[in-house]
Amino acid sequence: MDYQITPFTETQLPEILEIFNDAILNSTCMYEYKPRNMQVMKDWYADKVKGNYPLIGLFDQQGALLGFGTYGPFRTRPAYKYTIEHSVYVRADMRGKGYGKILLKEIIECAIKQDYHTIVAGIDADNKTSIILHEKLGFEFAGNIKQAGFKFNRWLDLA
Repeated sequence: MDYQITPFTETQLPEILEIFNDAILNSTCMYEYKPRNMQVMKDWYADKVKGNYPLIGLFDQQGALLGFGTYGPFRTRPAYKYTIEHSVYVRADMRGKGYGKILLKEIIECAIKQDYHTIVAGIDADNKTSIILHEKLGFEFAGNIKQAGFKFNRWLDLA
């Protein structure tokens, strides 16, 4: 095994920030325009800890972060308390090696242990790789939200 799964800590926030900002600037994985800063990441991390949400890190043998996964509330109203929305991100130079699948399986296991009923994945409809991965792990297509986002001078559909 060339990796280890362990919770990430605040120490990894610079690496996570780099992964997020790469996704923001170079893909439609995140419907954001501006790179995040470290204060945004510290607040994000504090919210995850406060909500008792998993902080799943995938590390190489030297301790470098290859990718991460977590989840949070889908919506804040009480009736949604058994539904979460997850995020899985893999470092750009490590994609295509199966690390996303490893992280997503961990997300599912954590959600089961915490008694969540539904896991939502909001995926850009053009991201076929992510959609196929989710389907292989039991996610079902629930529809497209047409033109939910606008980025890179075009409308984006959210699956």
